[in-house]
Amino acid sequence: MSSIKITLPDGSSREYPKGIKGIEIAQSISEGLARNALSLEVNGEIWDLSRAIDQDSSIKIFTWNDKGGKYAFWHSSAHLFAEALEALYPGVKFGIGPPIENGFYYDVDLGEKAFGEDDLVVVEKKMLELAKQNNAFVRRSVSKQEALDYFTQKADPYKLELIDGLTDGSITFYKQGNFVDLCRGPHIPTTGPIKAIKLTSVAGAYWRGNEKNKMLTRVYGITFPKQKELDEYLHLLEEAKKRDHRKLGKELELFTFSEKVGMGLPLWLPKGTILRERLEQFMRKAQVKAGYEPVVTPHIGSKQLYVTSGHYEKYGKDSFQPIRTPDEGEEFFLKPMNCPHHCEIYKFKPRSYKDLPVRYAEFGTVYRYEQSGELHGLTRVRGFTQDDAHIFCRPDQVKEEFIKVIDLVLLVFRSLGFENYTAQVSLPDPENKAKYIGEEEQWKIAGQQIQEAADECGLITVAVKGEAAFYGPKLDFMVKDALGRQWQLGTIQVDYQLPQRFELEYVGSDNQKHRPVMIHRAPFGSLERFVAVLIEHCAGNFPLWLAPDQIAVLPISEKFNDFSRELYENLKGHDIRGFFDDRDEKIGRKIRDAEVKKVPYMLIVGEKEVAEGKVAVRKHGSGDQGSLLLSEFIELFVKECAAPM
Repeated sequence: MSSIKITLPDGSSREYPKGIKGIEIAQSISEGLARNALSLEVNGEIWDLSRAIDQDSSIKIFTWNDKGGKYAFWHSSAHLFAEALEALYPGVKFGIGPPIENGFYYDVDLGEKAFGEDDLVVVEKKMLELAKQNNAFVRRSVSKQEALDYFTQKADPYKLELIDGLTDGSITFYKQGNFVDLCRGPHIPTTGPIKAIKLTSVAGAYWRGNEKNKMLTRVYGITFPKQKELDEYLHLLEEAKKRDHRKLGKELELFTFSEKVGMGLPLWLPKGTILRERLEQFMRKAQVKAGYEPVVTPHIGSKQLYVTSGHYEKYGKDSFQPIRTPDEGEEFFLKPMNCPHHCEIYKFKPRSYKDLPVRYAEFGTVYRYEQSGELHGLTRVRGFTQDDAHIFCRPDQVKEEFIKVIDLVLLVFRSLGFENYTAQVSLPDPENKAKYIGEEEQWKIAGQQIQEAADECGLITVAVKGEAAFYGPKLDFMVKDALGRQWQLGTIQVDYQLPQRFELEYVGSDNQKHRPVMIHRAPFGSLERFVAVLIEHCAGNFPLWLAPDQIAVLPISEKFNDFSRELYENLKGHDIRGFFDDRDEKIGRKIRDAEVKKVPYMLIVGEKEVAEGKVAVRKHGSGDQGSLLLSEFIELFVKECAAPM
């Protein structure tokens, strides 16, 4: 029997018989690894442990502690859910059931049955019963005709539609127990490791995300190998509900939405606007220091602008419908990106190599037509503002400029308490080159420049294929919040393509014309998304320099209103934001309301304070801080309130 070489993650390699299975490799390493193994990666692709490896390969064996292990675990759990549902509700039809970041979902058609929260408990119980059977997940290749015949017999129109788009010879079924599903995998070896199950919610979802198709029932769930882990997750889920930016945004009067204005188009209320403006001021100050020049561009652009940039070809279907003017053939689009406009600003006048780098910055609002089912508070909207900037530089300046941008992103994270992050090098998908524009060599150079800059900054990086922008690779900052959830916030991109498409030039030291390189960067990313993540990260307890209301002046009764009002006006004169609560309410109620609004400082005024010319200071979440002269409080406040820089 011929042998193959298997390379392990530490770089070592071993010889195995051709056709060796992943589980057998795990057993050869250690019995403990074999017991805990859930899936493996073969040359970058996640496989079942039971699949035979027929050629020299690099592998990684995944357990529950690995992302690849959870991926297979939750994919298998989706199939277990479908098996339980089919057993309980014969005739149910199935759409798709993928693993997601936390758990899985399955889109199903239950006919006339209304599926609600009470049904979830019944299905969970059935899933646990089936999991205990420890049935193997068995993969089988089938012909297209066999697949069509099987799901025709089951009268499942959704699977038949999926099969119709597949190529004969690439179709596989998976079977566990009495359930068979159309699936590419991968799956864990058996249902046995699934010990703890929670179906978390029910929602509606149009088949294939198309509003013209039937609305299916989408059931979300999550599973774990131990009940303790599920309990911990559910505790975090409850905490997340308390921190939900949509809930806190309403309670703190930061933003709202209106059906009349339109779905996914946030309206910023006065307090939310203060929050935004403080973030913008912080970034503007940092940008001026770093040599950026402010620019302003329109909210629309001609169709030809986006045809030139490539955005029309790549994102035209995700844009709002064109705006047609009375002039025949004239069309405009709500801008989906700021970069084409900035390219045209660069072209305003001739450039010399001595002028570079040129750095343009804009808080530019862009518009993208997200599907209504994908909209979610501020994290997924149709109109959002980017702290966008574009750096036009010489090739020899790329790394230095990239490092400076990394420093700016890290300043933002430090200033706002985001300490747990990973830098993701987002590369093109080698299997789908049609998604991208430009020459492969330029992409390779750009990727190397990003990695070298990240290495020099001491960043821990992970490379992910398929996440690049259509014009270049990028460095995405994946931030973990206080609940351990991961968000993509800041991004930096190296682009050799748009300068070429817009015919951007500079005159070099050789007196010849050259193309600049373009760096796209947005440390906040989308300001809306950043605010949403910030709200949930700090549970609405913003740092003092950022809080919309920094103080609340609370007189104990109306006879102290005049003194309190004078005090409040004095504080306003020192640029301290807040409000004066002269309602005819007891002081306990005023304090409670200020605590709910998460006001950092409450200044309480009663008879003693008026007599002594002081204020009783109370700090949100910390209680009484004693009495201070107003000048003493202002000194304390100014020291704490200094915006980081």
